[in-house]
Formats: sequence, structure tokens, C-alpha cells
Amino acid sequence: MWQNLSLRARINLLLALLLALGLAVNIGRQVAEAGPRVQAEDQSVIRLAREFIEMIVADLNEAPDPDAKLNQIARDLSRLRHVSIALQDAGGNSLTPPRAGADDDARGPPAWFVSLVHPEQTAVSVPVSVHGKPGSLVITAHPDDEIAEIWDAIVTQLEVGSVIALALFLVMMTVVGRALAPLQSLAEVMAELEDGHYQARVAPGGAPELAAICTKLNHLAATLGEAVEDKRRLAERAVSLQDVERKEIARELHDEFGPYLFSLRAHASALAKQADGRAPSAEAVRKHGSAMMEQINALQQFNRRVLERLRPVGLAEFGLRQALESLSRLWRESHPDVAIETMISPVLGPTGETADLTIYRIVQEALTNVFRHAGATSINVVIEPVEQASGRGCARVRVSDNGRGMEPGQKLGFGLVGMRERILALGGTLNVVSGDGGLTVEALVPTAAA
Repeated sequence: MWQNLSLRARINLLLALLLALGLAVNIGRQVAEAGPRVQAEDQSVIRLAREFIEMIVADLNEAPDPDAKLNQIARDLSRLRHVSIALQDAGGNSLTPPRAGADDDARGPPAWFVSLVHPEQTAVSVPVSVHGKPGSLVITAHPDDEIAEIWDAIVTQLEVGSVIALALFLVMMTVVGRALAPLQSLAEVMAELEDGHYQARVAPGGAPELAAICTKLNHLAATLGEAVEDKRRLAERAVSLQDVERKEIARELHDEFGPYLFSLRAHASALAKQADGRAPSAEAVRKHGSAMMEQINALQQFNRRVLERLRPVGLAEFGLRQALESLSRLWRESHPDVAIETMISPVLGPTGETADLTIYRIVQEALTNVFRHAGATSINVVIEPVEQASGRGCARVRVSDNGRGMEPGQKLGFGLVGMRERILALGGTLNVVSGDGGLTVEALVPTAAA
């Protein structure tokens, strides 16, 4: 049952139990103190009555009629409220009428309470002698007023304490309800976040701890919304990059393959006409054949470039080092005036197929940008292992040049943006730093060892 109660119900139940326990302890303390109070009252009344009687009966024998004087004393003292005094002879027989019972009081203490605090009456016998005839005055305590006073105090305490406890409970219940009110809002906002409504927010309120939780939940919702929006933009950009890449390949196929194929067709047609003639010219055949060989070589080189863009040749077969050396060699052949230095740490080790392809693409994209835009004369490529603070193994790829760098406010191109998003998806980072000394592209790529 306790597990099924809400936090508010648990706190309210505990408060009610504590208040009831406090009231019960206070009532119990008064009941426990009632017995000693009544006993002390008995002893005090009996002591005073005994001293008074001893003082009165001291000169009893000097009275003209001691017996009548003694009976008068007993009758007068029997009217006292807290004690009763009875005259008895030597045989213990009462010589005075019994004490008249007090009128029943509707608000008087119940019998069980009287029995609890005053189970036995306290009585003291004071011996008296009149002309040698022995007798005694029996003093009996009747603390009815004290018991009634204690009972009234307990009832009053119970009534007033119950009202105060109820008022405190209502106040605390209201305070707890207001303090825990943000929990309901938190639950509702979490349900909305679960349904994908990341714009949902909760108003901070309640205790400082709950207000801090509300603030952090709002921050989490905003972060989730931004992450979802970034994911959507990434998907759109991926589709856009695919379209751009396809358009680029289609343009190159049209601009490169088309003219070469047209030229090959023209030379093949010319050779066919030479073959149809009775005396084909050897010089014409050699000329057309040489031109066709040049066109075929150009087509092969163009085919290699396209294949390199689609899938690095030799990366899976020979590994990252050989693929990067082949890439650098191709750029050196086409741009002999640019010095390209590539250094791969010997302790790099295997990085995994995904990391290999990512590292290759970073270097490829960085070199392409350098030769297209930077006008650099020196390029330095460094690949080395690093370890992040979390203990995750990464490969650091740094490509720096001495070119013009980027203009202030210039945005990254589609290639680097796509690489950054790809690396972020793998759990790495990519930064581009431009300065007077050129441009540096640095990336951390998680490796398979992570």
C-alpha cells in the first residue's frame, strides 16, 4: 500500500502521524503525572487536617462536655470538601453519619480515570481519649476536585491540541502541495517530450531544488530540440550533398567523357574511311591511331579520378598508408611545383575500415581545397594517434598549408561541412583554423581501438 501512495500522500500521512503522536505523547505525559499529583494532594490535605485536629483535641478534656465537643468537631470537619473525618470508638465502629455523596457532575472524570490515578483512598487515624475512654478520628482524603481538574485539563488539551494539530496539518498539507506542484508539471512536460514535442517547457517553481530541476529539464528539452533540428538539417544536407556530387559527376561525365568519346568516334570513322580506300595512307592511319591513344589515356586518367572520388583505389587492399601515398603522388604529378610532405606516425596501428576511409576523405578534401583555392606552395600532412580525456582512442589528422587562407566571414564549403558532420556522427571533431600563415584543417577521428 505504501508503494502505491504518491509522494504528496506519503508526506501528508507522515505529518498526520507525527502530529497525532505528539498529541498522544503530551496526553500520556499528563496522565502519567496525574497519579503523583493526586497522591501529593492527599498527603498535603491529610497532613494539614491531622495537625489541625491534634491542635483542637489537645485541650478536649478541659471542655465542660468533652463527648459533645468531640461530636461537634467531627460534624464540623465532615463538611470539608477534600477530606472526611469520622469518629470511631475503640472497636472501630463509626460514631458519625457517613459523608454525603457529592452530586454527579456530567463533566466529572470517568470511573476508569479515577481508578487509574487514585485507585485507593488514603486514610489516617488520629487517636483521641476522653476521660480515659479511647477512640479515634479517621481522616480520609477525597481529591475529587483535583482529579476533576486534571481530567478537565486533559480534555481541554485534547480538544485544543486536536484543533491546533488539524490546523497545522492543513497548513502543512497546503505548503507541501504548493512545494510539490512542479512535479505534476514536470511529469506532463516529460510526457510531451516523450511524444516528440521538444518545444514544451515547465515554469520553474516550488523549492529551489525543484526549480533547478525544472530549469535543467527546460535546458534538456532545448538541447533535444536542437539535436533533432540538427539531425533534420544533416539529413537535408546529406541529400543536398548527394545531389551536388551527382551533378558534379554528371557534369564531368558530360564535359570530359563526351568530347573524348566524340573525338574517338571521329578518329574511328576516319580510320574506317581509310580502310575503304584502295590505297590507305600510312601517315593518316598513324595520325588517327596516335590521337586515339591520347584520348584513351585521358579517359583512363579521368576514370581514375572519378573512381577516387567514389571509392579510394587500393584503400581496402593495401591499407591507409599506401592509399595516402598514392593520393599524394597523384597530386605531385599534376602539381610538381607544390611540395607535399606526408607523415604517418609508426605507432598509429590499425584504425578500422570506417576510420581509414574518413581519414582518407579528410586528406583528400583538404588537398583538393588547397589546390583549388589556396595557391599554396607547401602542404604538410600529419596523422598520429591521440587519446582523449575520456580514454577514447583517436587519430589526429592535421593538414596545413602556406596559402592565402580564408577570408573573414567566409563559410566552409560543402565538402568540409559534409566531413565535419560525418566526423561528428562518428563521435569526433573537425576544426578549421585560418591565419596569415595559411590554413589548418585538424580532425579527431575515433578509431576501431576505441
